[in-house]
Amino acid sequence: MSDSANPTNILRAGLVQLQPTRNVAANLQLVLSAIQAAGEQGADIIVIPENALCIGSNKEMRAAAVTLDSPEIQSIRTATRKAGAVVVLGGFKQKSDRPLLQNTALIIEADGGIKGSYDKVHLFNAVVAGTAFRASDVEAPGERLVIVQLKGVKIGLSICFDVRFPELYRQLALAGAQVLLIPAAFTRTTGRAHWDVLVRARAIENAAYVIASATIASADSIEAGFETYGHALAVTPWGEVMADLGEADFAVKTVGLDMARVEQIRANLPVLSSVRADVYTTEPLVI
Repeated sequence: MSDSANPTNILRAGLVQLQPTRNVAANLQLVLSAIQAAGEQGADIIVIPENALCIGSNKEMRAAAVTLDSPEIQSIRTATRKAGAVVVLGGFKQKSDRPLLQNTALIIEADGGIKGSYDKVHLFNAVVAGTAFRASDVEAPGERLVIVQLKGVKIGLSICFDVRFPELYRQLALAGAQVLLIPAAFTRTTGRAHWDVLVRARAIENAAYVIASATIASADSIEAGFETYGHALAVTPWGEVMADLGEADFAVKTVGLDMARVEQIRANLPVLSSVRADVYTTEPLVI
């Protein structure tokens, strides 16, 4: 992964929307096709949505968890190398020597090497439309935030449910992140109500671009009570929607992110430099 300066000040990001099922082999082919398509579109970084390798019931998805040396990950690394772009793989359910699974966003360099990873900090424990999701029963939460540097641009990582925790993104922005990634498998119920607002809010309040790749419901996910919303979004640091992939079963759109715009908005509306952390650490006065 190159950390050299970006002479054009433009980072090309591949926004992806997929319709995974319980069939890991078929899902893998979708992921490989998306990487190839974004590479052909000239993407510098390609963001694969959460649960792209398997979607079904909680039990089924966890049974399909893979290790970093699995054939699936090896195939994705090969596709990444052919595309010549950095790939951020979801969150996917990762097996390791740790007692619980991790929901991991894996950063694969353009040469196919593994740069590092981000483990989802905020696990999805909720009841949505009568279905209970208890990720923390079998997954361990991540313990640190992660920023990737690519072509002189700092890119902050997150996954899906993290979007409801603005303090995570503020910390990333204060650490210099200019682009925020939110690969997701957002439920349809919460997506209709909150997805667009939350994603745009994270962009506006941090004056950062947001790339939020997403899955959309399949017959398998609907049967399992995990109907996802789609509407993968790319948003400017002013909160404008650059791309919305709607309800497409398979879509890849590469967008140009102009880093000069981040600098301009942060200079004109200096929210980050105006943070009063000293006040926030005191107890509120209740009157």
